Amino acid sequence: MTHTTRPGIRPAWTITPAPYDDPVVQQLLLGLHDEQRSMYGFADNPADTPVSQFALPRGLFLLTRDEEGNALGCGGWWFLDTHTAEIKRMYVRPAARAQSLGREILLHLEADAKLRGATCIQLETGVANTAALALYRAQGYMPITSYRPDRNPDVNRALRKDL
Repeated sequence: MTHTTRPGIRPAWTITPAPYDDPVVQQLLLGLHDEQRSMYGFADNPADTPVSQFALPRGLFLLTRDEEGNALGCGGWWFLDTHTAEIKRMYVRPAARAQSLGREILLHLEADAKLRGATCIQLETGVANTAALALYRAQGYMPITSYRPDRNPDVNRALRKDL
């Protein structure tokens, strides 16, 4: 699974599967964690997620790189149940934003989850992450009641989309 944009339109990138414990992925996830902590004062620790959660065929983790091989963003999905996938750890470095990279990662994740039998997909994001909320809504995600009992409805937003 690779996507490269046309040169001249925007910087080219590739989107490829990567192990969740890849050091480059972990560096990106540290950026995500730091950003979430600065927004909310707390954040789930990505290191607490077992690597096996993103193992095929029950999940997938993607890494995006520019033409020089620099990591730009990442994201993954895993099954919550037989037909429901969950998007996790979507992140694009600040310098790589506003280029539709998050949208491309999301589309790749949705396509892969659907290929593996998911009929719907859901996710959580924070209320202060307005760019993520706008992206997900633009891609057809609708608000739902939180599917995680420990989440604060003043902070977390759960969204769902039928595939």
